[in-house]
Amino acid sequence: MVTVENLRVRLDNREILHDINLKVLPGEAMVVLGPSGSGKTVFLKTLLGLIKPFSGRIILCGQDIGKLDHSGILALREKTGMVFQSAALFDSLSIWENVGFFLLEHTNKEETEIRERAAEALGAVGLEGILDSKPEQLSGGMRKRVGIARALISKPQVIFYDEPTAGLDVLTADSIVRLIKKIHSQYKTTDVIVIHDIALARRLADRIAVIDEGSIVITGTWDEVVQFQHPLIRRFLSIGGDYEETNIHS
Repeated sequence: MVTVENLRVRLDNREILHDINLKVLPGEAMVVLGPSGSGKTVFLKTLLGLIKPFSGRIILCGQDIGKLDHSGILALREKTGMVFQSAALFDSLSIWENVGFFLLEHTNKEETEIRERAAEALGAVGLEGILDSKPEQLSGGMRKRVGIARALISKPQVIFYDEPTAGLDVLTADSIVRLIKKIHSQYKTTDVIVIHDIALARRLADRIAVIDEGSIVITGTWDEVVQFQHPLIRRFLSIGGDYEETNIHS
């Protein structure tokens, strides 16, 4: 579903990603695990076509994104969903307008149809009766769920998650993890999940790609990753969870 071949990315004349190779199989949940500054956010933005590679190529849903024009990128984005770290909701829009934003802006579908699809997507994430509410009326966890509903509305083949539990308390984060797993199972999506918490990686991943200083050091199952002798992985395991938060307070 996602194939990355010899990917290199340069920003401001500095190489951020070095010869990245990765394959994500249909129906797989792939976690990209790494600390701040490792290149995982740049990698995700490149997969989405927001950053142009210096070299290499990305095949997404059978299409080489480097060969697509603007209309081709928009058509491809109907097959994918993106869940942003901050939920990235528009405060001036209602909840249903936020969920249906891509369809409202880039398709000719009627508003009544988009509203119905937004209601269906919100129901799938456990939110009902809030179509006409505004984001400011929602808790952080509810906003995250709205962000997931927005990713679901086009019934995507691939969903990209950027730090989906960032900023949430432990109980709310656990509910979001369970929701991601439920959606993955129910909708048979292929998931690419960028996180920095090894405990979450274990819960969410079929396979894990560990990225450090712009290179993938290993891709494998949980058992394969934890047996791999690499300083970053040893550090993750010694902490037992959130690498970045521990670094902040150490």
